[in-house]
Amino acid sequence: MSFTRVYAIFIRQVFLIKSNPTRLASIFLWVVVDTIQWGFISKYLGSLGQSTFSFITVILGAIILWEFVSRTQHGLMRGFLEDIWSQNFINYFASPLEIKEYLGGLVVTSIAATLSGCCLMVMIAGLAFGYNIFKVGLFLLPFVLILLVFGIAMGIFVSAIIFRLGPSGEWLGWPVPLILSIFSGVYYPISTLPTTLRIVAHLMPPCYVFEGMRSILTTGTFSADLYVSLFIGASLAIISLLVTYAFFVKIYHYNLRTGAIARFNAEAL
Repeated sequence: MSFTRVYAIFIRQVFLIKSNPTRLASIFLWVVVDTIQWGFISKYLGSLGQSTFSFITVILGAIILWEFVSRTQHGLMRGFLEDIWSQNFINYFASPLEIKEYLGGLVVTSIAATLSGCCLMVMIAGLAFGYNIFKVGLFLLPFVLILLVFGIAMGIFVSAIIFRLGPSGEWLGWPVPLILSIFSGVYYPISTLPTTLRIVAHLMPPCYVFEGMRSILTTGTFSADLYVSLFIGASLAIISLLVTYAFFVKIYHYNLRTGAIARFNAEAL
């Protein structure tokens, strides 16, 4: 893998943002709106509940962590779509660029955008609502890493679907984080779900992150089960990444073999 080519993909996305600053809205606007909206909702719910329970701590913290998944997935998918919308995708592969280098560039771009947006989110949550995301301690790092890896996996998976179905497939990608949040226990414990859905939830890496976060915030302790849960969550996230990468490569080779890649442009709608 050539890191120079990976950097070239990344720098192209940077130039796209510089040429049209309205693209910054997709990085910063929605995270600001989400933080403020859920901050006030949490504050209102807290005024109705017992003073011993902090809705701000649990709900707003979950929203911030979930943004690592949704922003990463959307960021990677959006970078892929930019090349489709500009009908530039085929030009990449007229060069020595390899598919893993192309995806690597999109991943770096997505992570940079996600971290920028989420740092702003953390600042607003702290200044406006007094929320401190570092309450979970050193476990914050593995939590974020698991969510980032899973977000990358979902971004690659959705991009592969679009790659197979064409540009119209993008509408399947935007609601993915909302659908996944049902099974990930972002807003409620997994025990709330019916038994069948609980089985699905335990196949989702974010489930172990949010269950672990709630355990730390409600009990204030770091149990041995938490380490086991993090290991399972991390393993599932890595497996998801490897499987979705293999899926994207398979779709890529299929399009090469059938010649569909030559017809893959925005006019193919």
